[in-house]
Amino acid sequence: MSVQQLERFRSLSPAEFFYRNKEIAGFSNPARALYQSIRELVENALDATDSYGILPVIKVSIDSGVIPDKPEVYLISVEDNGIGIPPDNIPQAFAQLLYSSKYVLRQTRGMFGIGVKMAVLYSQITTGKPVEVLSSTINSSRIYMFRLSIDIKSNKPVIHHKASFKKSNDWHGTIVKLFIEGDWNRAKSKVYEYFKRTAIIAPYATIILKDPTDNVVYFKRSTTLMPRPPKEVKPHPHGVDIELLKMLISNTTTTTLKEFLMEEFQGIGEVTSKTIIELLKLDPNKDPKGLSNDEIELLAKVLKEFNNFKPPRPDSLSYLGEEIIKIGLESILKPEFVAANTRKPGVYEGHAFIVEVGLAYGGNIPPSEEPLLLRFANKIPLLYDERSDVSWKVVNQNIDWSLYEVEKPAPLAVLVHICSTKIPYKGVGKESIADVPEIENEIEKGVREVARELKSYIVRKRKEREEVEKAVGIIKYIPDIAKSLSSIVNDVQYNSLSNELFKLVLKKFKNVKFKSVDDVVVSVE
Repeated sequence: MSVQQLERFRSLSPAEFFYRNKEIAGFSNPARALYQSIRELVENALDATDSYGILPVIKVSIDSGVIPDKPEVYLISVEDNGIGIPPDNIPQAFAQLLYSSKYVLRQTRGMFGIGVKMAVLYSQITTGKPVEVLSSTINSSRIYMFRLSIDIKSNKPVIHHKASFKKSNDWHGTIVKLFIEGDWNRAKSKVYEYFKRTAIIAPYATIILKDPTDNVVYFKRSTTLMPRPPKEVKPHPHGVDIELLKMLISNTTTTTLKEFLMEEFQGIGEVTSKTIIELLKLDPNKDPKGLSNDEIELLAKVLKEFNNFKPPRPDSLSYLGEEIIKIGLESILKPEFVAANTRKPGVYEGHAFIVEVGLAYGGNIPPSEEPLLLRFANKIPLLYDERSDVSWKVVNQNIDWSLYEVEKPAPLAVLVHICSTKIPYKGVGKESIADVPEIENEIEKGVREVARELKSYIVRKRKEREEVEKAVGIIKYIPDIAKSLSSIVNDVQYNSLSNELFKLVLKKFKNVKFKSVDDVVVSVE
């Protein structure tokens, strides 16, 4: 019997692969799938708004009982006021895995071109119903509607129905509606926590959520300050490998090696390109498309090892900034103290990254043995696999909080936001970040910076409290002292003497805020 008779070989389309392995994308059970679908749709909605300088208004509705005799099926509807999607791109954008506008060097919430399509695929698997998409671009006079499903074998969109309508107003954005088998009772806590954390990281967004019990939650925009939109950039030479070089060469319009290096990469000018070509021992006028495999391998090696490139530019990143982080923490957690720190750009495998850290203390934060850890990657809240994340390691193992005057259990929350064009996730589910030394080091520095601010605050508050206690200890005896003195010295009035003694104490203890001796006596009693 031949080998061909023993084994059957065939390829899988991306849609069929994820149909068979939906768990690795976060669709492991009805509860997780419901949460994941909502998250993917909301992330797309936010990317369509804040990445283009539009203050987001996101409306989310989760309805149950939409199909008779199937209480486990929910209808999810998400509407945004973003830039909209051109009608020619809608079928592929929602019904073709690994098709996306995000395959460029620019920070976006999604990275893989899988998320929303996985929600559509899971919906199709569990309910058999198509996804409905309505969208209108800015300045368009029409709204376009599609009902779509995915051809799993070919990974191509199937259009069940399409239509267009003339607009009666200037609305632009996208509305997505899909049916999905879910478990609201088990997903509820994660869904609510997701929206709470989204409101923290995006306080410039208005978010309205209606759940299956008709409970409506309104997260009001607390600032109009927005992070700067990210820009598409060219690859940095240190992030290039042989295959990327081949793709760049096949797509380039340059005709010389010198032009190719200067036009296709960031951080390579005329002097640097000349130095690299000398190291390669090649003709600067050689057509890059004529490079042999050995020459391409050598070029990749030289680019990796050359140490005089400027660091990657952070133009591709959309970090929040310290003020937005503080506003987000204050508006949702209502603490008594907040601090934030945005680190300078770092470099990981040729990709720029920025770490931001926020800290909130006291107020409405419940005390706990471990700080409440709020993890974000490219503005996405990460709710699962917390203990395998590098941020948890830093906050709970690398940092000794007692050095910063924090006594546990403590009302403490720590926010860690990492933004980059290459987030080192541990899995396709994108829920935890790997222990990359460069990133871990920046997180630790950021946490220690805000922790030092917290220490100064706690020490100052302690001194103020001790000062008030000393003052109270003296002031409470003023009535008796004034009464005794006024009885000895006849021409001294009790009230005036009492007030003068009180003023002397206030002059000594400047942090005491009592208005009169009676206030102190009443407060002590």
